[in-house]
Amino acid sequence: MITLPPLRDVIARHGLDARRSLGQHFLLDINLTARIVRFAGDLNGRHVIEVGPGPGGLTRPLLESPASSVTVIEVDPRAIAVMQELETVADGRLTIVQADARVVDMVALAPAPRVIVANLPYNVATPLLIGWLRNAAAFERLTLMFQDEVAERICAAPNAEAYGRLSVLAQWICETDVAMRIPPSAFVPPPKIWSAVVNLKPHAVQPGPDAFARMEKLTAAAFGQRRKMLRGSLKSLGGEALLRKAEIDPERRAETLTVREFERLAECLPD
Repeated sequence: MITLPPLRDVIARHGLDARRSLGQHFLLDINLTARIVRFAGDLNGRHVIEVGPGPGGLTRPLLESPASSVTVIEVDPRAIAVMQELETVADGRLTIVQADARVVDMVALAPAPRVIVANLPYNVATPLLIGWLRNAAAFERLTLMFQDEVAERICAAPNAEAYGRLSVLAQWICETDVAMRIPPSAFVPPPKIWSAVVNLKPHAVQPGPDAFARMEKLTAAAFGQRRKMLRGSLKSLGGEALLRKAEIDPERRAETLTVREFERLAECLPD
């Protein structure tokens, strides 16, 4: 096994100080990053995509796994230089893409079976996740780190304070669970809040793009005015008539509906 320099030395040599504008908080504890890779499951024969590798704290254990390949997407040119150094010892298994992950066609980057494993930049984590949920059938699973409050929203149950639009979309598309929580002190620089790793495994049967668009429209309306009864918050989408068609009490509020009830409502929306 090739000995690599400590991550702090790599950061200092490349001037890779974390930048708030890029949502960067680097996880340098190799024991923690190795645990995250283990939570991603059996990577043997899988093609892994990592977003925002930074100095490579997660990239290193991914390359040490039995994954067939690792593709990293990075917008920061300083981190690209770090990845290019790592590429020289990766035996052809590392591919580097310099781009904004929000506009990258992830499916085109690697063949199936594809897995995403990433410590996501905080400032783009939610839009990235929603984009991947739209095309979840292309991925075997996703193991992603978020701010703890975002992880709670992804996995929250009905009637919980954190339950909302992101909960419904994520759980409609995937099985979700929080694999581990990580304190601020583990990061450089430390964020103000805890972080959490979430496992998302797409369901075997996935909705088509039209169905996903209807669910996005429905949940945006329902949770956009979550203190209102559904007959009010969904007035623009059909209000009481829509709710009665789906056999849902118009006086209920969005946070009380199960994912299956939202699915039933979405099925009643016109294309």
